[in-house]
Amino acid sequence: MKKIRGRMDESILVCVYYGPNGERLIRRGHKLAQMMDCPLYVLTVDALPYDEFDADKSGFVEHWKELCEELDVEEFIIRDKEKRSVKAIKDVAHTYNITQIIIGQSAQNRWEEITKGSFVNVLLREISFIDLHIVSVDRTLKSTDDTIYEKGVRAFIQEDGEVPGQYRLKFTRSKHNLYEGIFYKEIGTDFNNGVFKFVNNKGKTSQVHITENVCTGELKEPPNIDKSIH
Repeated sequence: MKKIRGRMDESILVCVYYGPNGERLIRRGHKLAQMMDCPLYVLTVDALPYDEFDADKSGFVEHWKELCEELDVEEFIIRDKEKRSVKAIKDVAHTYNITQIIIGQSAQNRWEEITKGSFVNVLLREISFIDLHIVSVDRTLKSTDDTIYEKGVRAFIQEDGEVPGQYRLKFTRSKHNLYEGIFYKEIGTDFNNGVFKFVNNKGKTSQVHITENVCTGELKEPPNIDKSIH
């Protein structure tokens, strides 16, 4: 009886938005839901219609869907064509009887709010009946010297045909590509300097640094592109 009562009393909602931190938030929510033995829901909100998502956003959504299936999440919810993210979260929270919400530390930026902290403050006012968890997110896209990166773009890595053992960044599909992922370019540089992040074959996020289109870090993970499809 205690197990059933726990599922009735508590229900968790994880809010994810564009970027590599969604997986970490979902896994954090899953651990909490296991501890409390309660349902877990995952929500993403976007102002655009679903069929107008760019390749990057669509890629993250598909990965989140697969992760939710793997973790036996109750439901993955997409609220597209929604310009008011707080309203969408509030509506979903009411619909699914949510008692706890998990968002990322930098949510006020991710959810397109202008004033620092405004998103959290507005959300707290709207959902005063719900516990809000603000989780520290992966900060690898901001280095120790406060380097800031542009919005990520779809990119690929392939072996340099002229320099053995060297790998180069590419932006077009090719049978020579070995890795597919997202490239985050440093702001303020004319060259392709930045970070290439990709999901390895075990579903974990890995990254390698890029300097003038060349991988300067060691690619320890095996290629994540299935060559048999080319």
